Amino acid sequence: MATPTPTLETRDLVVDVPGRSAGRALALGIAPGQVWGVLGPNGAGKTTLLHTLAGLRPPRSGEVLLEGRALPGWRRGALARRLGVVFQERHDDFPATVRETALIGRHPFLSPWQQEGAEDHARAAAALERLDLTHLAERELSTLSGGERQRVSLATVLTQAPAVWLADEPTNHLDLHHQVAVMGLLAEQAAQGGGVMMCLHDLNLAARWCSHLLLLYPDGEACWGPAEAMLVPDALARLYRQPLRCVMVDGAPVFVPQR
Repeated sequence: MATPTPTLETRDLVVDVPGRSAGRALALGIAPGQVWGVLGPNGAGKTTLLHTLAGLRPPRSGEVLLEGRALPGWRRGALARRLGVVFQERHDDFPATVRETALIGRHPFLSPWQQEGAEDHARAAAALERLDLTHLAERELSTLSGGERQRVSLATVLTQAPAVWLADEPTNHLDLHHQVAVMGLLAEQAAQGGGVMMCLHDLNLAARWCSHLLLLYPDGEACWGPAEAMLVPDALARLYRQPLRCVMVDGAPVFVPQR
């Protein structure tokens, strides 16, 4: 079977992590149907990588290409229609309801001063329902819990319907039920032809849901490939500086720390 053409790819990309002088150049691609997980300890540069892939930070060297064109060659509006970013933390400075926030996902598709139309509202309503937020639609964002706000962030990107999702800790603040629901949602986006790259701290969520993994080490070293090739206890133990044991549950690997 032929390898699908990546929608988003890196060429000799070295991420500019403050205080780190070196780093392995990344040459990887996120293709339709793939779910990439980025694993690594705190300070390894996971968030910086995602911001670089989104065009929010310049790389130290190399380039990021979307649909074969380097990011600086894209107009911001066109880029915003194709890339969706879920940030780990949100700072909402303006009062807005959950519904109004979800509708922000349609703004890249509207001309200046154009109001959202019936289709935009329908997309937002469907996203809120998918993220179990319909009952909160008219609530002010500032009144929500951390987990509810995280689901609003995901609903906003779902309303946007980008070709590539870049999600920084998408399960942050979520209870177990909503963690599973969100991972299922991201896998669903890939199955429908999207590409997903997400930073994760939960190794077992990555093992359960990701098709590909990128391992980032604090010294700038990295390795990547299909998940089954990356889920090696010795390599993961070195990544986290923690001995791990792998057990199989219903045919899937589960990693538990050893004392």
